[in-house]
Amino acid sequence: MPNSTKKAIKETFLALLDERPLNRITVKDIVETCKINRNSFYYHFEDLPALLEEIIAERVQELIQSHPTVDSLEDCFDAAVEFVRENRRAVLHVYSSLSRDVFERYLMEVCLYVVTTYVEADFAGRPVDRQDKEMIIRYHKCECFGNIIDWLNSGMEYDISAYFHRIYQLKRGWEGEVLRRENRG
Repeated sequence: MPNSTKKAIKETFLALLDERPLNRITVKDIVETCKINRNSFYYHFEDLPALLEEIIAERVQELIQSHPTVDSLEDCFDAAVEFVRENRRAVLHVYSSLSRDVFERYLMEVCLYVVTTYVEADFAGRPVDRQDKEMIIRYHKCECFGNIIDWLNSGMEYDISAYFHRIYQLKRGWEGEVLRRENRG
């Protein structure tokens, strides 16, 4: 029974978060919707921030488990964006709240995971200096995180996946041009 109560609390919280900002959700709202008493809520969660953090941590782990491999940098960004798109309105409500730091910390974890997964696979069997690999991972992790934050700040008004795919298409063309110029000179 406790697991079903805990699950009901999480589902109710997410449904409420999809409807309204985080600062307009109370424990009372959750317990009344779930038809449980306050003690049941506090048996499972210390407070609303603890509930939010547990839900985000679970979603991050689900995302990581569903992407054991990443085949391209574009796929890295698509996987990280998937984390945000799953509950668009809820994410915007959390992102616009005082709990933004919790969301950002887990988003950074997702970005680090997908970029590291890709880079490790891409450089497997090649002699690459550890520091160089770490630098590449850090660069792309920050690029991923920063672009997603910028997208959130715009209200998710554009297709960020198309944006990432086009950026990497342009980068490949630019890198090819640089190589052609170096070979001529």
